[in-house]
Amino acid sequence: MFKAIKSDLRAVFDRDPAATSWYEVVLTYAGFHAMLAYRLSHWLKVRHVPFIPRAISQVARVLTGIEIHPSAKIGIGFFIDHGMGVVIGETAEIGDFVTLFQGVTLGGTGKERGKRHPTLGNHVVVGAGAKILGGITIGDNVKIGANSVVLKNVAANSTVIGVPARVIKTQGERLPDATMDHSNMPDPVHDRLFSLEQELIELRKKLENQDPPRLL
Repeated sequence: MFKAIKSDLRAVFDRDPAATSWYEVVLTYAGFHAMLAYRLSHWLKVRHVPFIPRAISQVARVLTGIEIHPSAKIGIGFFIDHGMGVVIGETAEIGDFVTLFQGVTLGGTGKERGKRHPTLGNHVVVGAGAKILGGITIGDNVKIGANSVVLKNVAANSTVIGVPARVIKTQGERLPDATMDHSNMPDPVHDRLFSLEQELIELRKKLENQDPPRLL
């Protein structure tokens, strides 16, 4: 547990340029406070301690605005940036060095039993307000754009955006794992409209260059 907490603290400095000192992070970062509460509640949960783990998670929810179920499985180097409104469900599984921005939900889609929350691989970045719903799998090094709603599995090394989310970039090499530049996210609708506009221009040029029809 202490190794994971140390890794979580290190992750803040690696991914947040505003973090200037360890005591500032320890005393003022709600995301780190939520992870401290989660690490303790999860440690108690896996040892079958009743009631107390859930009580800790609810107190942390009130104090930080972040709700993490004690039964969720979270790897090392986990970072929640700002964090208000983040919800991580009971059967969610999160790999190592994952980053979530504020308002992210790792939730279910109904009253199904069993594995009903998503599984995130390593080095995943989830933008602000994104919702990942159901027992789906998000591969390693995936980027999920802000306010996207992800309802299907996403292959590794992909970028997805939209409602519902769609893959707009896939490549063989690993994507950057620490940050996401939301201002430079591709817009597939704009790209398609631009492509159609170019096709219309080319067709207009061809029509203008044709000889006029001859009268009989």
